[in-house]
Amino acid sequence: MQAAVEQEPRVRGGYLTVRRLARVRTGWFGAALVGLMIAVALAAPLVAPYGFNEMSLENRLKPPEWLKGGTSTHLLGTDPLGRDMLSRVIWAARTSLGIAGISMLVAMVFGVMMGLLSGYYGGRLDILVMRLADIQLSFPYLLLAIAVMALLKPSLVNLILVLALRSWVVYARTVRSSVLVVNQREFVEAATALGASDRRIITRHLMPNVIAPIIVISSFQLAELIIAESSLSFLGLGVQPPMPSWGAMLSQGREYLTSAWWLGVFPGIAIILTVLGINLFGDALRDALDPRLKV
Repeated sequence: MQAAVEQEPRVRGGYLTVRRLARVRTGWFGAALVGLMIAVALAAPLVAPYGFNEMSLENRLKPPEWLKGGTSTHLLGTDPLGRDMLSRVIWAARTSLGIAGISMLVAMVFGVMMGLLSGYYGGRLDILVMRLADIQLSFPYLLLAIAVMALLKPSLVNLILVLALRSWVVYARTVRSSVLVVNQREFVEAATALGASDRRIITRHLMPNVIAPIIVISSFQLAELIIAESSLSFLGLGVQPPMPSWGAMLSQGREYLTSAWWLGVFPGIAIILTVLGINLFGDALRDALDPRLKV
């Protein structure tokens, strides 16, 4: 009976959040964009007309289908090696979204754990975690990432770790601030007085109260990590050939801006639409999860 009473406010709160989210049209537009990109990325082997590294030198630098010299077999044209641009953009969606998503999850798990422990226990652990965060924030991230990737062999694992290094501080500092506030609430003091273990207090009382900001942060961090991954790949320190990446395709396209503009324009459009969709959905999600805002 008590469990049912405790669950009712949570269910009602979730229902109200969905109702507030449904009223924000830009949020639904953003969700549609993101959903489309994710669906295309997951279904890349089915929807891409060619393999991402399938070459045809006789068809190199073909323009898009609607331009003079274009062909219906390559709707968005081809690159200098005769690879289909539409197929590479689709396969690159899987690469860029996958790397950014995994990096976000790694950063979220580590950052939330550090924030919970730092805010709950305080003392030397809190000082250590916050000073590490301050030291990292004092370095320009892109220069730090370039230095790390230049010293290490560029690989997917190293790229994910470098991207996760960028985001964990945001989670840790936000969660720590929330824990410091929640830790003074009566239900936490009551649980402590009843002899509840630290693990139970953290998982049952603190974690549910920091989920909302974690969700909002994750949406914006995903957009930032896509841009960060594209930047490193653009510089040749991220995804390595022949695996396609939007940033690497942009880097190749800059050499052909006057003669084959489609090499850089279409990957750039894919990045813009994806980041725009994530940011629109993140804004709507933030407003829906904040009861102080009337949506």
